[in-house]
Amino acid sequence: MNKDAIKDHKDLEVYKMAFDTAMKIFEASKKFPVEERYSLTDQIRRSSRSVCANFAEAWRKRRYEAAFVAKLNDCEAEAAETQTWIEFAVKCNYINVEIGRELYGTYNRVLSGLVTMINNPTPWLIKR
Repeated sequence: MNKDAIKDHKDLEVYKMAFDTAMKIFEASKKFPVEERYSLTDQIRRSSRSVCANFAEAWRKRRYEAAFVAKLNDCEAEAAETQTWIEFAVKCNYINVEIGRELYGTYNRVLSGLVTMINNPTPWLIKR
């Protein structure tokens, strides 16, 4: 990745993947049963959106390595939580296996990008 071309967190591929997948989850979850409204539907939407929200916060905390990495760790946790909700949605037959695999696989790529940034935050930090 060429960080010089990055003007905003929205320019990063990891953010784009997370945002697009959160929107796919939102659309798929519209078909979940009404009785899941305050449990699985709410939880999967919340955690998938939280990946993006925490990433935006992390991006603004790049002046301080520890704060930046801490928010990226929050992103990682939310992405893993979302994967768990995807598994439940598949097992409950609310989404089909193929869609579940696609969503889960995209979160694996998001997680890979986040872990790469966590393990090597220096190129992303704001130089003082």
